[in-house]
Amino acid sequence: MSGGDRERRIGVTLVATVLNEAGNLGEWWTSIVGQSRLPDEVVVVDGGSSDGTAEQLRSLAERAPCQVRIEVCEGSNIAQGRNHAIALASHDVIAVTDAGCVLSPYWLERLMEPLEREPGTDLVAGFYCPLTAGWFEEVSACATVPLPWEVREGRFLPSSRSLAFRRRVWVDVGGYPEWLEIGEDMFFNHAWKKIHIQHTLAKDALVYWRMRRNVRTLLRQYFLYARGDGESGMYPQRHLLRFATYGWLVFCALSPRGRRMAIPTAAAGMLYAGRRWLRIPVYMEGRPAREQAAAAPCIALLMLAIDGAKVAGYLAGLARRLKR
Repeated sequence: MSGGDRERRIGVTLVATVLNEAGNLGEWWTSIVGQSRLPDEVVVVDGGSSDGTAEQLRSLAERAPCQVRIEVCEGSNIAQGRNHAIALASHDVIAVTDAGCVLSPYWLERLMEPLEREPGTDLVAGFYCPLTAGWFEEVSACATVPLPWEVREGRFLPSSRSLAFRRRVWVDVGGYPEWLEIGEDMFFNHAWKKIHIQHTLAKDALVYWRMRRNVRTLLRQYFLYARGDGESGMYPQRHLLRFATYGWLVFCALSPRGRRMAIPTAAAGMLYAGRRWLRIPVYMEGRPAREQAAAAPCIALLMLAIDGAKVAGYLAGLARRLKR
């Protein structure tokens, strides 16, 4: 490394929250300590695990090649845990990820490059890819996870499983919203977007995360996401459009006048699902052609089920917002 490179190197603290992740810690931790650019510090906040997660983390930390701090905050939610971890961080740049994920070897290096190369850049959004272990998980990835070419930098809102920012961003937006149980990372995104934080997208800063293993847990995930939207007031136009769309489908099914619109409505639905079908060769690579073909109608049905979960979740979130 040249002298100029050493001068540009910025200290970075990696923060994460955990809760009952003992079964997933090994692979996640190995991917952290195997980074091409190691974090200068790792701060992990445990929300009160009952499965020995904190003890296992402390054991792993003893052999870590960087400074590690483990804190237990009983009963803290994700936002509270993240805020506490960031408050404890020693360095100006904060990299955020989630336990249970697997970081690509160059993840942190790719996130840090724009921050060190361009002093005006305050936030770097990384990208993420699904980890699948079966046909259903591949189908659900097709239905829910965009491919890199689908993403436009100006509109992309990153998950906090793959993100880095200067501390002043966190300070200026008031941190993660501790009153919000889920969806806190999207609320954080909207907050920094509102104050026009200079940011960039690093599609090669990859985090791999596990898809839900069955329909029940997948629908619960999207119910909770939408509940967070309703509670926080995020994406009202998107949810209004969903209500209008499914109201129109009911009209088409029950009304003689609506049935006349069945063909153009079906064509619009095919167009809506079509982008997800283009993901089949990527997420189902290596599957026999008949299994890939069978995925197409299943993706459409799964999208309908997920939308139903979102409708129910958004209504539940609005009720919580009215109470609050």
